[in-house]
Amino acid sequence: MYTLKAEHSFDSAHFLSKYEGKCANIHGHRWKVEIEVQTEKLVTDGQLKGMVIDFGDLKNDVKAMVDYYDHALIIEKGTMREESLSCLKEDGFKIIEMNFRTTAENFAAFFYRTMKEKGYNVKSATVYETPTNSARYEESGVN
Repeated sequence: MYTLKAEHSFDSAHFLSKYEGKCANIHGHRWKVEIEVQTEKLVTDGQLKGMVIDFGDLKNDVKAMVDYYDHALIIEKGTMREESLSCLKEDGFKIIEMNFRTTAENFAAFFYRTMKEKGYNVKSATVYETPTNSARYEESGVN
């Protein structure tokens, strides 16, 4: 099995609604996203002979996906009062609403599926909230 990995980082803020602890407050992270793709066989001819895929394509797609979230407040839909949200948006702040609680675990699954939808044979997605804490998602038959 061959595995390639590309990574990119972004800075953003979030909070965990209904969480009892410090993370209930708006706080920031330098998130690092690692995407691993895999294959059993290498390309046998043409420009990509001897490769899994073009590293440049993988790197560019990971960067494009991750850069969208850079320097934003990322929130779970419905967790902020509409008045507060409207004021922030009117003042020009970049707010991104997600359909899930903005945990590293949920982001890992989200980025995994996003890259899968782009046609990659994704092995795993790992999201670091800090340099030493990460969540990894890969699909298997285990719940």
